[in-house]
Amino acid sequence: MTIATPLPPSSPEHSASGLDQVIAAETRLSHVDGAAGRLILRGYDLADLAGWRFEEVLALLWADLTPISLDAHSISAALGAARLYAFHLMEPLLPATDALSEVEALRLLLAALPDDSKPPHPVLAVAAVPVFTAAIARRRRGLEPVPPMADLGLATDFLHMLHGQPATQAQIRGLEAYLVTVADHGLNASTFAARVIASTKAGLFSSVLGGLCALKGPLHGGAPGPVLDMLDAIGNDAAIRPWLSAALDRGERLMGFGHRIYRVRDPRADVLKGAVSALGADSARIRFAQAVEAQALALLAERKPERALQTNVEFYTALLLEALGFDRTSFTNVFAAGRMAGWTAHVLEQEMTGRLMRPQSLYTGPWPA
Repeated sequence: MTIATPLPPSSPEHSASGLDQVIAAETRLSHVDGAAGRLILRGYDLADLAGWRFEEVLALLWADLTPISLDAHSISAALGAARLYAFHLMEPLLPATDALSEVEALRLLLAALPDDSKPPHPVLAVAAVPVFTAAIARRRRGLEPVPPMADLGLATDFLHMLHGQPATQAQIRGLEAYLVTVADHGLNASTFAARVIASTKAGLFSSVLGGLCALKGPLHGGAPGPVLDMLDAIGNDAAIRPWLSAALDRGERLMGFGHRIYRVRDPRADVLKGAVSALGADSARIRFAQAVEAQALALLAERKPERALQTNVEFYTALLLEALGFDRTSFTNVFAAGRMAGWTAHVLEQEMTGRLMRPQSLYTGPWPA
């Protein structure tokens, strides 16, 4: 019997740790250029999408992938009807979420979406997340869920369901900017997970649920809340540099800085920084955060000159969502509300290939004698 010899780590066929530089899918949806600091969605730089409504970005991402009518108005109407469907489905299940964290509660409710639902699956998946997220957040505050208003846009209704009152135009624009900014971002961990599941033909709801499970991890979608924890722990201007220096001395990460792909500033950070400024949020809070950002960037450049550690999307996400009235425990769920646009588009694109994802692994265990 011939025993195969495992490939040595130096072999050109050996996959990089973490799949860095490995091409696992072809996509028309988005491209992340880490060296240049660019995010492109279907031919548009992220900056070009500033001011777009979330429904318009959905139409862009879903084009050619679904039979759903793809103008923003018809998508908005379909989402409104699907929010009503999701709300009625959720009501009897909501008490079962009380012992769970907010993202675990969202996971449970998304798992209840039936494969035989009447709303088209991409529409229902996108519509359900803001309904569930707002209801979960209100229940944590001891408040009853607010029914959706089907004639409103998704961002407008999201804020209405959260607060129980109409949002201002500045708040709506702020949330629209966030949802658009995080709608898609290449083959990140959650999108990759969703595509792998989609390749098995498990269905869209199972696929996006897998995406949420990946997003739950603190190395992916769970970091915006800790940005606020860091700001609260620092407390005042005089403590900024000593606190940051001590954290680096302990080998800790500074929340909101550094990214797996970007080697320059994350382009999403600047879009969200502008959204925070336009919102007219607590000026003292924003000024303090900007002082922390400046000191953190300076210290990281001093301590780790060999690494490009710039501000990432999480830093200004935390400030924007806080200003919009979301509790930090809800941040991952709000992230999912935006990223569901990309997950659904990638699942639809993957399903069109009809090809099961089945990469190889490099065996490093013992061989039989």
